[in-house]
Amino acid sequence: MDRDSSDEDDDRETLVPQNDTKRNHHHHEDEHHRRPTFHIDDFHSPIRRRFSFDLKNLNKRYLFLIFLLPLFILLLFFSGNLRDLFSTNIGNFRFDSLADRMRESELRALSLLKQQQLQLVSLWNQSFFNNNDTSSLLQDAKSALLKQISLNKQIEQVLLSPHKVSNFSLKDVWNPSTGFDSCRKVDSIIPDKKNIEWKPKSDKFLFSICLSGQMSNHLICLEKHMFFAAVLGRVLVIPSSKFDYQYSKVLDIGHINDCLGRKVVVSFEEFMEMKKNHAHIDRFLCYFLAPQPCFVDDEHIKKLKQLGLSMGKIETVWKEDTRKPSKKTVQDVEGKFKTDEDVIAIGDVFFADIEHDWVMQPGGPIAHKCKTLIEPSRLIKLTAQRFVQTFLGSNFIALHFRRHGFLKFCNGKKPSCFYPIPQAADCIARLVQRANAPVIYLSTDAADSETSLLQSLVVVDGKTVPLVKRPARNSAEKWDALLYRHHLEDDSQVEAMLDKTICAMSSVFIGASGSTFTEDILRLRKDWGSASMCDEYLCQGELPNFIADDE
Repeated sequence: MDRDSSDEDDDRETLVPQNDTKRNHHHHEDEHHRRPTFHIDDFHSPIRRRFSFDLKNLNKRYLFLIFLLPLFILLLFFSGNLRDLFSTNIGNFRFDSLADRMRESELRALSLLKQQQLQLVSLWNQSFFNNNDTSSLLQDAKSALLKQISLNKQIEQVLLSPHKVSNFSLKDVWNPSTGFDSCRKVDSIIPDKKNIEWKPKSDKFLFSICLSGQMSNHLICLEKHMFFAAVLGRVLVIPSSKFDYQYSKVLDIGHINDCLGRKVVVSFEEFMEMKKNHAHIDRFLCYFLAPQPCFVDDEHIKKLKQLGLSMGKIETVWKEDTRKPSKKTVQDVEGKFKTDEDVIAIGDVFFADIEHDWVMQPGGPIAHKCKTLIEPSRLIKLTAQRFVQTFLGSNFIALHFRRHGFLKFCNGKKPSCFYPIPQAADCIARLVQRANAPVIYLSTDAADSETSLLQSLVVVDGKTVPLVKRPARNSAEKWDALLYRHHLEDDSQVEAMLDKTICAMSSVFIGASGSTFTEDILRLRKDWGSASMCDEYLCQGELPNFIADDE
């Protein structure tokens, strides 16, 4: 059963980094840089002088032998003599009846070795030594090294695959306790974490307004509103379900107050009860001026008034544009939005760029005792755990495969982020092999025609890797009983949050570049400590091998 869980959102093009064909940017917002390359001939440095040699001065006979030797070894290997020499060291393996499979694996291994050689040459030709950004250099080097280790492991598995016997497993070759675990968890502990205390005055309120995109956009907007409320010392008012989503279905609002140990958020109903159903927004101070003040139009204003809210004239405090937001500091916000009025609003802040490094810390910028403030409700978390226990187990990859409406959206970006299914399947298979996971959880809005083709093409070591989607309701299955018991079944937002939660619990996550649904999963993984070194966007670092023309 298909799930329209990929619900986000073409209006968010600059909030998250996209695939970079030159660098492995993971969860960082940097401009793409085209780095110059150089050839070994042009590499004039102490490093070259230390490791290079003058080929012209070598005796031609030695050069001839150097280039002839690999060919001679290959001829011996395929003739069987060298193979026999190698086989004497591995007495437990049975080679006599495996000649055909061995020859096939040898050819595959040679192809992979050629691929590795080309990648290493490309790596050498990259201008790491001319890059002044040390952190970027280290990140590039680590990423390249991990890829080569993964490819080397793949070659090893190919060579050993013909020798499998009933009591032998490739896991014995790659021991997690002694080998290199390239998909280990990311360390989420920050020694110098910067926090702000949220200690609001009980009679001062910030009215939250989130209008951009769908649920994931609104959750990001809500998280930023919480930061603004903390900076301004105000209680945050969660919007009404008649104006926004029904957050109580997917979030535990009380959880936020429990994490702070004080009342920092109130529902719209609680707020109206405090104001005797005659609430007034004393000042409407717009964070964004363009494309329209406060990112609200006349229809939104009308809905707010229908809820019993009155308000004065909308004010603009600076010339901020959602399409090109400028970086702001806490001091900037305090200078423009600090006021003595009881109730204020600042409009949608989804696109606001304020203290990015601070806001993006694991757990967020606000001091609290929980892992994260905005997380799925306990009912949804329990249901996700039961689904994982039933269908997936502890080691699984989660894939957010965004397709519906994504073709046009991605092709409008440079580079495009929409991949042909065969290419996507190849990228997924490589990561499956690297992570050594037996199953993939598929969160998608794709049609059956696409997911069926994807399923048939995700093959590792000759075996199809199952793509698991949440099945239709079956009374014999009890993993989703909690949702039905609390009348939350067949709710699109609950299902979307359930998908996010399952993905956030995975060993490795593959996301859709440009989707806020993916970004909210990455936020949860970061905050919960489940993020992996192998988490990445689909086909990260690659261009689609075919891109359609514009209309």
